[in-house]
Amino acid sequence: MLCQISRNHILVSFAFVLVIVGGIYIYSGYDVQTLSVCQPCDKNSEPQVKDEMMDEVMKHCLDDRRWRIRDLQMQTGLKYSQPSTMNGRTDVNSVTNWNAPLVWEGTFDPVVIDAIYKKMDPRIAVVVFAIGKYTRFVKGFLESGEKHFFVDFRVTYYIFTDNEKDMPKIELGKKRKISLVTVPSANRWQDIVLGRMKWATVTIDKQIRNEADYLFMMDIDSVFHNRFGAESLSQLSAVLHRGYYKVTRDMFPYERRPKSKAYIPADEGDYYYTAAVWGGYLEDMYKLVKYCYMQSEEDAKNNIEAVWQEESHLNRYLLYNKPTKVLSSEYLWSDFDPLPGDIKVVRISQLVKNYAEVRPNGGQ
Repeated sequence: MLCQISRNHILVSFAFVLVIVGGIYIYSGYDVQTLSVCQPCDKNSEPQVKDEMMDEVMKHCLDDRRWRIRDLQMQTGLKYSQPSTMNGRTDVNSVTNWNAPLVWEGTFDPVVIDAIYKKMDPRIAVVVFAIGKYTRFVKGFLESGEKHFFVDFRVTYYIFTDNEKDMPKIELGKKRKISLVTVPSANRWQDIVLGRMKWATVTIDKQIRNEADYLFMMDIDSVFHNRFGAESLSQLSAVLHRGYYKVTRDMFPYERRPKSKAYIPADEGDYYYTAAVWGGYLEDMYKLVKYCYMQSEEDAKNNIEAVWQEESHLNRYLLYNKPTKVLSSEYLWSDFDPLPGDIKVVRISQLVKNYAEVRPNGGQ
């Protein structure tokens, strides 16, 4: 009897402590969804009990650890323009046929967007490659990024380079940093392009996964000119290629050879996306980057190289796995193309350069 009473007292006391701790946790302002009985999940360790229930628990724990856009909350008292149900951009389409946003200037309010997403405080990773003579573009990319790219957010620039000594010293804002990743040189620019997928896959797996919630792949030979911010965030965001956003699908430079893993039949296609800017949740980007790498490897085994390397594989993936947000060509223009009337603002632009001079194989 005495033993039974002691056991009951212990159980009641334990339950009481759990209620108190839970109340303090919720009252302190934390999201109740983050209060979990799951132990931290280590994907490299095996659970002691191997059964269906344990598998479900492990899956639940792993899923909970993936960063997700939460409720779209903002503080009270914020002043901003009232949105209209009748007025807006009429010269462009702002939604895809699978009902995903197609983002242009004039389709979002930066005051509202920033208020919502700064509250979530995501960690933004930017992966760029500065191989060989492309190190000359790092300074302009970083200095302009500090003025326009996710200002006041947590940002890490992951610069993959074969020449760390040529990296410029750039003063960064609060909560922003640079992480250098050493990679080997290449003899062909095509190998550099394809190598991006390999080294990004490896580095996400070993390092970036623990340091970021959201990841962008970008080209270093670019400069930011205007705001590039939280309006671009989604599970998977793709950018319309400036050269093909007004033409029919039969003019898209898809890979049309059935032998390639990037093959897209002539009567299929939504948009043509650039591989110079794309982003998404860390895990979704990892899946896509690894896909491009593995498909390129399969092509190499079959003695074929997709017509536009990883961009061809990217377009095949996004055709059958739709992006959750499509960004207009404002999110990657070029300094050597005139501006049409529908491009109200250039957010980032590729620089004019002599490919024969900067590419290792003379641009061939």
